[in-house]
Amino acid sequence: MKKYIYFFESLSIWIGRAFGWCILILTLSVTYEVFVRYVLNAPTVWAFDMMVQMYGALFLMAGPYALAQDAHVRGDVLYRLFPFKVQARIDLTLYIFFFFPGMLALFYFGYEIASDSWRYKEVSWNSPARIQIYFFKSLIPLAGGLLILQGISECMRCILCIRDGKWLQRHEDVRETEKDLISRKKEEERQREALGH
Repeated sequence: MKKYIYFFESLSIWIGRAFGWCILILTLSVTYEVFVRYVLNAPTVWAFDMMVQMYGALFLMAGPYALAQDAHVRGDVLYRLFPFKVQARIDLTLYIFFFFPGMLALFYFGYEIASDSWRYKEVSWNSPARIQIYFFKSLIPLAGGLLILQGISECMRCILCIRDGKWLQRHEDVRETEKDLISRKKEEERQREALGH
């Protein structure tokens, strides 16, 4: 089971990193648009649509990545106080009754939206450039499918925790600065205590 968990987790992390480059493309396109619009007085007709698509792609494909990193926002005021086995049972229940129905709907209806868009070669109505958006709409069911795979991985993780009483360690990718600072401070305190005794 661990092999499958780590495979799905690695897939979600890899795809999240790949689509993370959308931030660079988005930044460069905004910078370019601001320059040509305000310095050269020659705005583009494609920049707005491209920025919307890059942001949308980033948002959609970051979902599985965030789930794999346990980075989604969670109201854990009481949850974090429960034993791990109770946390795993709660998570498993929530995945089955709330997460999967939502993600199956995203996949199913996203597929319908994408297939309709491909059928009539949909273009953007926002700008005179008429940029094709059926490629972008294909990301909707793709994100739904990847979230379902990562959800299966999370359910397996819950089952292992219910059995073993501890959470399986996750692949580490990036950490929040706050967590780095806290761990660094704890390490410094440990070193001071070791030197003081």
